[in-house]
Amino acid sequence: MIYPVIMAGGSGSRLWPLSRKLYPKQFLPLHGDSTMLQETITRLNGVQAKSPVVISNEEHRFIVAEQLHQLGDLGTIILEPDGRNTAPAVALAALTLKHTEGDDALMLVLAADHVIQDQSAFHRAIEQAVPLAKAGELVTFGIVPTGPETGYGYIRSGDAMGEAFKVGEFVEKPDLETAQSYVDSGKYYWNSGMFMFTAGQYLSELKKHQPDILAACEASMADVSHDLDFVRVDKDEFLKCPDDSIDYAVMEKTERAVVIPLDAGWNDVGSWSALWEVNEKDQHGNVTRGDVMVHESNNTYVNSEEKLVAVVGLDNIIVVETKDAVLVADQNRVQDVKSIVNELKSQGRSEYLHHRYVYRPWGKYDSIDNGSRHQVKRITVKPGAKLSVQMHHHRAEHWIVVSGTAKVTNGDKTFLVTENESTYIPVGVVHALENPGKVPLELIEVQSGSYLGEDDIVRFEDRYGRVES
Repeated sequence: MIYPVIMAGGSGSRLWPLSRKLYPKQFLPLHGDSTMLQETITRLNGVQAKSPVVISNEEHRFIVAEQLHQLGDLGTIILEPDGRNTAPAVALAALTLKHTEGDDALMLVLAADHVIQDQSAFHRAIEQAVPLAKAGELVTFGIVPTGPETGYGYIRSGDAMGEAFKVGEFVEKPDLETAQSYVDSGKYYWNSGMFMFTAGQYLSELKKHQPDILAACEASMADVSHDLDFVRVDKDEFLKCPDDSIDYAVMEKTERAVVIPLDAGWNDVGSWSALWEVNEKDQHGNVTRGDVMVHESNNTYVNSEEKLVAVVGLDNIIVVETKDAVLVADQNRVQDVKSIVNELKSQGRSEYLHHRYVYRPWGKYDSIDNGSRHQVKRITVKPGAKLSVQMHHHRAEHWIVVSGTAKVTNGDKTFLVTENESTYIPVGVVHALENPGKVPLELIEVQSGSYLGEDDIVRFEDRYGRVES
């Protein structure tokens, strides 16, 4: 039986403005109706696989849990206190599986943000990897290159092992001329960052080549705690862990690295041009999502989240519209989107961090309007969910129910508020909001006061573990 290990970290800044730090690309439906994380899991349908082990961080934990719940397959969610690259992340998963399943637990390590269009070819490659991994090899999947790509690292194949090859060497991202020579030789593959090995073999090789990573991960796993759906490791011990990738820490040093060629329509969707490549196009090469009209344009990618977007006479252009930002870029310059994100971050602007829609474990809110002393939000609370029991030092709140029924605690009173009814929460009053019904609760919240920041929340009780000890 295979244990999928899915790495769901990363910020996906090159896909701004859809991808934001607090809601990055792996949690978005960029290539279908499901999110990329969900597609990574459902892509394994037909493979003899257990529930996934997902490696995430604190900021994204509730998004991961919600998306796994939607699939009806929660699995295990391990939280990294801070990102330390892929070698420590996989070590946490390997230590977890070794403890519960033993050294022979077969790990299939995947990224949560890849597109694989030929599922059958992917399954065949997995089947080829199983006996090799069981025999103690560390298997990586090398993508058969479709051209001289300079944005990927490469793997040179060595001696044949049936349909697989010993790894000759890993090479860094090349220049265009070198990349073309790699493709022409037929001996090089793109480095996909996907692997298969047993938990025991990975930990053994990690101990041999990077023992300080293993020691820090073992120390952090010595005192784990379970919080709702999450496994938390010892933060202080984990922060001692070096930052290193599987490639640098293990795969480039081990003598047991094997590569299996994979030709399955793989793409890591690292830019808007990559997303244009993997989506279905019209007769003029245009890709559209949402409410879009295109006239006399070619090879464009137009994505509308909220408004009608019309493009006229454009060639090779990316247009992405969200509630709070619009991106227009030349397809040949999409890697520079990261520079915009860095500038937004340096200016302290919220657009790099999150969308107007902000997701919480109880639901979400949309910031409709704000000024110097007021803010208006549209709040959606999931059935059965409850916001924390809290108070604010600087703001009052007025709640107007649009649909559904709210159970409100306002000071020492608890009562129901239904459609077209409202209640007022004065500054400093302890309050709570709950949806006792079977349908989503929608309400408008009008905040007023001298300070309206999200950090003006004092929590007294919280079913999602967000009360500070």
